[in-house]
Amino acid sequence: MRLLIVEDDLVIANGLVRALTQAEYAVDHVTDGKQALRAINDDVYDLVILDLGLPTMDGMSLLSHLRQQANPIAVLILTAREDVATRVQALDVGADDFLTKPFHLEELEARVRALIRRSKLGNNLPLQCGNLKLDVANKLATINDQPVTLSARELHLLETLMMRMGKIIAKEQIMESLCNWDETLGDNAIEVYIHRLRKKIEPSGANIRTVRGLGYMLEAEQHAQS
Repeated sequence: MRLLIVEDDLVIANGLVRALTQAEYAVDHVTDGKQALRAINDDVYDLVILDLGLPTMDGMSLLSHLRQQANPIAVLILTAREDVATRVQALDVGADDFLTKPFHLEELEARVRALIRRSKLGNNLPLQCGNLKLDVANKLATINDQPVTLSARELHLLETLMMRMGKIIAKEQIMESLCNWDETLGDNAIEVYIHRLRKKIEPSGANIRTVRGLGYMLEAEQHAQS
C-alpha cells in the first residue's frame, strides 16, 4: 500500500515516514498542498495523511479540490486544531477520518489500516485467484488455506497484481508500487521478484503471465497462455 504524508512539520513527518515504512507501507512525503496535488495527479496512492495548516495551499483547500474532482482517495486529517467546527468542516468537505495532535502512533496506524480496508475491501473479503488468497489487512497469503511465506516486497507485489487481476500492469507501475521516491529498482530487480513470486504461488492455480513489451498480468491458470 502506498501512502502520501502532507505535513510541513519535519519532526512529525519524519517520525510518520519512519513508523509507517517499518509497518511495510510505501511512504512519500511532501510539505505543502500544491506539491501534494502534483503528487496525487502523478502517482496512485491508497491514502493521504493530511495536515490542515500548510503553506501555498492549506489542507482544507486541497481536500475540497480533490472531492470536487471526484477523487475517491481516502484522506486522514491530522491537525493540532481541536475545535469541533474544524472537525465538522473537514468531514463535510470529504475527509474520511480525523485525528488531532498530539497522537499515539498505534492509534494512527490502526486508523490507517481501517481506512485502507474500508476503501479497498469494503466487504472485508480476501482477494482470490485460483486457490490463492490474500488477506490485505493481515498481510497473509494462503494457498488452499495454508500460509505462504513471502517477503514484504513479494507481498506488495502480489497485492498490486491481485488488485488488478486480469489486467496488464506495466513494469513502471510495479516499480512505483514497490518503492518510495528516494528508492530505485531496476528492471532486473523487478524480474527477480516476479520470478520468485511466480514460483511460490505456482501450486495455487494462479499464474503471473509476462506480456512482452507491456508488463505482467495475474490470471487463473485455466485462462493462462503459454
